Formats: sequence, structure tokens, C-alpha cells
Amino acid sequence: MHHSTAPEAHHDSFVRVRGAREHNLRGVDVDIPRDALTVFTGVSGSGKSSLAFGTLYTEAQRRYFESVAPYARRLIHQIGAPKVDSVTGLPPAVSLEQRRSSPGSRSSVGTVTLLSNSLRMLYSRAGTYPPGAERLDSDAFSPNTAAGACPSCHGLGSIHRTSEELLVPDRGLSIRQGAIAAWPGAWQGKNLRDVLEALGYDVDAPWRELAAKDREWILFTEEQPVVTVHPVRDADRIQRPYQGTYMSAHRYVMRTFSDSKSATLRARAERFLTDSPCPVCEGRRLRPEALAVTFAGRTIAELAALPLTALDAVLAAAPAAAPADGEAARVLAEDLRGRIGPVVELGLGYLSLDRTAPTLSAGELQRLRLATQLRSGLFGVVYVLDEPSAGLHPADTEALLGVLDRLKAAGNTVFVVEHHLDVVRHADWLVDVGPLAGEHGGRVLYSGPPQGLAEVAESATARHLFAASGSEPGPRPVRTASGSVRLTGVERHNLRGVDAEFPLGVFTAVTGVSGSGKSTLVGQVLAREVGERIADPLFPVRRLVEVDQKPIGRTPRSNLATYTGLFDVVRKLFTAAPQARARGWKAGRFSFNVPGGRCETCQGEGFVSVELLFLPSTYAPCPHCGGARYNTETLDVRYEGLNIAEVLGLTVESAAAFFAQVPAAARSLRALEDIGLGYLRLGQPATELSGGEAQRIKLATELQRRRRDHTLYVLDEPTTGLHPADVRVLLRQLHGLVDAGHSVVVVEHDMEVVAGADWVVDLGPGGGADGGRIVATGTPAEVAAAGGGRTARHLARALDRP
Repeated sequence: MHHSTAPEAHHDSFVRVRGAREHNLRGVDVDIPRDALTVFTGVSGSGKSSLAFGTLYTEAQRRYFESVAPYARRLIHQIGAPKVDSVTGLPPAVSLEQRRSSPGSRSSVGTVTLLSNSLRMLYSRAGTYPPGAERLDSDAFSPNTAAGACPSCHGLGSIHRTSEELLVPDRGLSIRQGAIAAWPGAWQGKNLRDVLEALGYDVDAPWRELAAKDREWILFTEEQPVVTVHPVRDADRIQRPYQGTYMSAHRYVMRTFSDSKSATLRARAERFLTDSPCPVCEGRRLRPEALAVTFAGRTIAELAALPLTALDAVLAAAPAAAPADGEAARVLAEDLRGRIGPVVELGLGYLSLDRTAPTLSAGELQRLRLATQLRSGLFGVVYVLDEPSAGLHPADTEALLGVLDRLKAAGNTVFVVEHHLDVVRHADWLVDVGPLAGEHGGRVLYSGPPQGLAEVAESATARHLFAASGSEPGPRPVRTASGSVRLTGVERHNLRGVDAEFPLGVFTAVTGVSGSGKSTLVGQVLAREVGERIADPLFPVRRLVEVDQKPIGRTPRSNLATYTGLFDVVRKLFTAAPQARARGWKAGRFSFNVPGGRCETCQGEGFVSVELLFLPSTYAPCPHCGGARYNTETLDVRYEGLNIAEVLGLTVESAAAFFAQVPAAARSLRALEDIGLGYLRLGQPATELSGGEAQRIKLATELQRRRRDHTLYVLDEPTTGLHPADVRVLLRQLHGLVDAGHSVVVVEHDMEVVAGADWVVDLGPGGGADGGRIVATGTPAEVAAAGGGRTARHLARALDRP
């Protein structure tokens, strides 16, 4: 439908993108319907995120800024507009991206979902106060405000303390021999010893022989006496008496921890500290006045510690028993229950309001934000979601689809970047990007209703979405275990007295719905147990490698090249180049982390951080070096025709060809290519990598160090962010490790992966209090046949596929 006249354009029911060139997109033109659920598919690195987030979301955000605040306009050009000729028909957007900056330790499930606000209102307006106490404002129930925080621990709930055991690990040593481990080394420690001696303490007796009150004073005194020290004369130098100040070990540790600018010193001080619950509020983070108010007989701290399903039950029962002003209580309790509903629906009912945000997975956080949006009642906006199925068991994906449908039914446009085939099948419209990754991708192969994709021969998505029978390899014969690790009576989070056995020398998958206890069992208990037993020469496992999704760095300074050690090799090559040798440059000249060769405007980051009021800060390319990270003199030096910035701009794939003759570089590049990361740029900042990419970089770094010793590899959802075609590549690598005699344990929701495992441990049956038990264990076929838990039927379906 063409409109010659502009004013009527708002009747257009499509978002139209023309000439998108963001990242690897090659002048893409695409039309996407509004008020529909559109899924963007394609292999990892194909450019689908560049289209959904880099182009559509960025453009919607830019327009929103323009419409909001005059002050924001001058920031817009700093953030930069997406590289696109035009985008029409685009409503404002809300992004629910997984990669948003990770929230701090003060945010929690309650603050992310805004449920805490409602609960505080309930206590303020409808709580039962002690006789004669005055009403508190809702702020007084928040540990994050001065009005509410416990004055002793400032609302953190725990305080850092030291103890004699930590400060003096070996009580047999004398002070001169270094009994006080927490003290600084070198002259500073000697100075403290000399001061103690001058104060009349015995520094040569074993620590345990000192009087208790002396030990207490030496370690914990707040006094800082000054004495004259007469150093023992060394024959080779004359030392004059000096005034020395004493500082106790506890005071030294606390001061270093809170004031030191050096991360190394702070980390050293932290070894001598333990977190213990605050003695005043007992870890409840609030001041006594707030904890004296109850609702349904409980304090706000008690309600915030309940799983949401249990909190909902308390609220359901409460209004009936409410006092005379029951109307306020009823309305507020209803509102809270309405907000808890969508969170429970998305399979997160096992979380409690006081659970801190850093302990949540990216998928959990994104679903919490999604549940919050359902209540916000916005309409006419675009929601852009990044893999909302990440971390979801197939049983929970059904609820997710219901939520996406409700957002759409409320009059919104929903854009989802997704690999999960159940979500892809559910779409109204598919945009498939590809055909491959990096420079071999960036084209829109198809845009239209899902069934039409079957006609597109070069689409990797089509091959998996409409898998022809007989295309799959048959089931692999199950391997035999070479031994096992037994865990007995495990008590941790929701695991209550669990006994588990993990076979060695095979591929084990641990399954179960979100919150069933998989990560606790594998990441915390199994890994810790194995880590402790590696020292035992009779224990079969010699090394433990945990590969998680934590970023390989939090700033643009870390990247693939620095993390894998490849950059050290590259810097040596540049240092050996004639222009560098002539100028006498060392390898540091080619580092963007130290002064010398780097651009000083951005201090080698290539980006400058743009702080925006009430919005996450964003990075914009450095105005001086344009993102090259180096100063012009450094860029004069060339190796094989490229300067250092150009080398960092190469993809892994092109770098593999470029460095083919350099064995040290070639090995690490081959490992990255083998795991399907050939499309990443060497200098791509860590801030631009997804959790799945970070995890695969760590795995590749491990694979290039192929060790002979029996290694246990522990991976948490390694297929997150992977297209089914890339999952195959990853599995080839993991099964290769097992064939080489190692053990692999994965926590996984992808039933294709589970179906190909040798052994399955299924946890459940539900999440939180309903989980934490082993429902079934055995080969995939045995677990599918056992029928317990929620995994069996989905696993059976995967095993039935040809």
C-alpha cells in the first residue's frame, strides 16, 4: 500500500526499515507488521541482534529522547543514531535485553519488580503497630533509605568482621616470624613489629603463649600510641631513632578494605574478613521501629523472605482477619497479589522478594522485568526481548508464550530474538537473518509468516524448524562410566538431604525446571566437593574447569584477544616490526591498557561513557581516535601491512588466515573457530558479548590447552544464545572431550542435548520449596520412561524424533 501523501502514513501497519548497515548488516530493507509477535532468527552472529536491538530499538529510543527532554537532545548525537537510511512506522520501545548492566547488590527481586513498594505501602497503611507507636511512612520500611536502614549495618544486613583465627592462622609462630598474617609485608610490617617491641610486648614468644589480654590488644585495639623506636643496628647502615605509630591488625585490615585504591590490597584485606549477620538487626536490614510493625502477625522482613507463592497465600488469607480499616488492607493486598501473579506464571514463584539481584541468572532477571511490564498497562509500544526462553525448562516455555500473547493482545508490538524452536513456531511473523555469521551473514533471508520459511533453501533455521525425517544422526551408544563422585546428604538452598552420584568419563546432563536446584547442586556442591578432593592422589579427577556465563570483563578494556592470551602474541609480533625496533619500543607500546601507545582521550578504551540521567549509561566511540584506541604514532607501525587497530578489527576467521604462519596465534584462533565463534572481532569489547559468547570463549581458551590429566568440565547451560545449528558444533567439542577421557557435566534445558547424553540427573519436581529433590536418574531413555518430574515427557519427545 503506497501513500503519496505523508500525513496519512500513520495508517501504515508496518515498521519499514531501509538500508540498515549496523554492525554486519548489508544495507538491509525489511518490513515488519505492527501489533504482532515477530521472531528474529538466525545463527549466532548472523546480525539478528544488530537488526532488533542495534537498529530498531536504538532508533525507537533515540526518538523517545527527542520527544522527552530538551536536555537529552544534545546527548543523542553522543549516543549516535543507528546506521540506517530510514525507519518508518516505529512506536516507542521498551527493551528487555539480557545484557543490560548487571544490577548492584542493593537491588533485589522486590526492587526489580516494584513489589517492594507495594509491600511497604501495605505495612505503612495497614500494618499492626505497637500501642502508642506513631505511623511510619513507607520509606521507613526500606533498607535502602536513611529512614529505614538499620543504623549499625547501614541496611546491608551484614557487617565485615575479623577474628583472631583469620588474623593469626598459625598460633605456633612468634610475631617476629610473622604470626599476624594480616599485617603488611616489607618495611611497613617490620615497623609495626618494632613499635610493638618498643611498647614492651614479647615478639619472640610463640603467639599462643602470649596472655589473652595482650593478644586482644595487639589485634583489636582502636588506640594508636606513638613511641620512639630504636632500631637494632645493622652493621652496614646507620639507623636513627624514629617516632612510630601503632595500628592494630583489625584496624589495618578495615582501613585497607574501606579506603585502599588498590584492588589487590583490598582483595588481600578481604581474606581476613568474614561477613557476619549484623548483631543489631540480625540480618534483617531495618531499624527496630520498622520491625515492630506486623501484618498477619509477621514483620516485613519475614514476608520478604517467603517464596512468592507462600507470600501470595498469606495475603489471600489476611484481609479476612484485618482490623476496622480493612478496606485499605484489602485493596493493597489485592494489588500485591495482582503483581505477584505474572511472576509466578513465568515460573519464578520460588523466588523471595529479598533475594538479591546479583544471585539471579540473566534469564530470571529478564523474566522478572517482563512480569513487571505485564502490570504496567502500557500499550502501543514495541517490546524488544532478547532470548526470553534462556534458562527456561520446556515446561515453562508454554507460560512464556502466554505472556507474550498477552502483551500483544494489549495492543503492543513484540519483537523477540530467539533460538528456541517452540517460540519460533509460535510467531506470527519470522525475520530470518543469515545465512552464516559475521561477514557471511547480515542479509535478511526471509520476512513473512513462519510456514513460508520452508521454501528458503539457504536458511539454517529452516533446516531445523522443518527437520526432514532421517536427517538426524541416530542415538549414540551410551558410554560406560570409569568411576563416580558421590555426594551425600547435601543441604544447600532448597536441596534438603540430597544424595547424588555423578559418573566420571561420560557426558552427564542435569535437568529440571527453573529453581529446582540444578545450579546449586552442580555449581556449588559438586564443584566444591571435587575442588577439595583434587589434592587427594587417589581421587581420579586431576583438574576442575568451571565454565560459567559471567562476563569475561565488565568494561570495553577486556576482549577476546586479551582474555585468550592471543593479544600477548600479537604485541610481540608488532614489537619485532622494523618501525617499532627502530624506535626502541617495548610490547607495552601496543597495549591499550597502559599510557604510551594508547589514545589518552579515552585511555585506550576506544569509547567514552555517556552518563544519562535516569537511564543506564551508554558508551559512544571516542571522538579523538574514533574507536581505534591508539595514538597516531603507534598506528604507523605495520605488521604484514596492517596496523594494530586493524588487527584488532579482524574477525577470528580472517585472523586465522592472517596468522596461519604463527603457531601460537593459530592454535588459539582455531579453538575459537571450532566452537563457532569465527564471526567475533578480536577487539570486540567484553561489554558487547552475550553470556553465551563469554562462556564459549572460556571454553575455547580451555580447549586450546588440551591437558592429558582427567579433567571434569562443568558447564551451566552452554547452549544459551545458540542457534540449533551452532548447538551441534558445540556438542561435537564437548563429546570430543569425553572421548579424550575427560568428564563433562552440563546443566541444560535443551532436550536435544539431554537426549544425546550418557547419563541424566533430573531435579524437581518444581522450583523453590517444591524442588530440590532428585526425581529420576539414569540414561536418557530410562529417565524419559520413568515419567516422574516435568522433564520426562519433553525428553521422550526429543528421543522420538528421527
